[in-house]
Amino acid sequence: MAEVLLRHRLGQLGVDARVASAGLLRPGQPASAHGVDILRGRGLDLTAHRSRAMSRELLRSADLVLAMAREHVREAVVLEPSLWPRTFTLKELVRRGEAAGPRRPGEPLGDWLTRVGHGRRISDLSGASPDDDVADPYGGPRPAYERMVTEMDSLIDRLVALLFAGAMAPR
Repeated sequence: MAEVLLRHRLGQLGVDARVASAGLLRPGQPASAHGVDILRGRGLDLTAHRSRAMSRELLRSADLVLAMAREHVREAVVLEPSLWPRTFTLKELVRRGEAAGPRRPGEPLGDWLTRVGHGRRISDLSGASPDDDVADPYGGPRPAYERMVTEMDSLIDRLVALLFAGAMAPR
C-alpha cells in the first residue's frame, strides 16, 4: 500500500521516481481485500499487487530504502550492510528529517540522508517501537487498515514535503 500511495503522491508532483516494494512475506501474495478496497476508495488500484521478497539486488539499486518497521530495516541491512546510511523506517526518516530540515535547493538526496542520519546507530533500531514502526494490520479488521492507511498517507505527505519542498502542489 505504501508503494501505491508514494507513487501516486510523487506522480501528482511530476517527480520521476521508481518506487518498488518488497518485504518479508512469501512472494506472490496478493494485497489484502481490506487494503484493496480502502485504496480503491481513494481512486488507487492495488488489485495487481503481489508481494515480492526483499533481495540484495533490489536493495542495491535503491537510492533510498523505506521500511514500515525496524525489523525490515534490520533485514535489509543484514542482506546488504552498505545500505545502512540510506535505509530508514518511514516514521524514523520523517521524524529525523523534520528535525534536520528539508532538502536544500540543489542538495543531493545522499547528502540530505547523511545530514538526517547524523549520529544514528544501528543499535537505535533494536526491538520494535511505535515511534518507528507503522502498525501492520495484516489479517486484522478493516478499521486497523483504515488507521494504517491514514497514518501512512500523512507520513508520505510529510516525507514528500521534506524531499521536494519546492515542488509541492496542493492535493
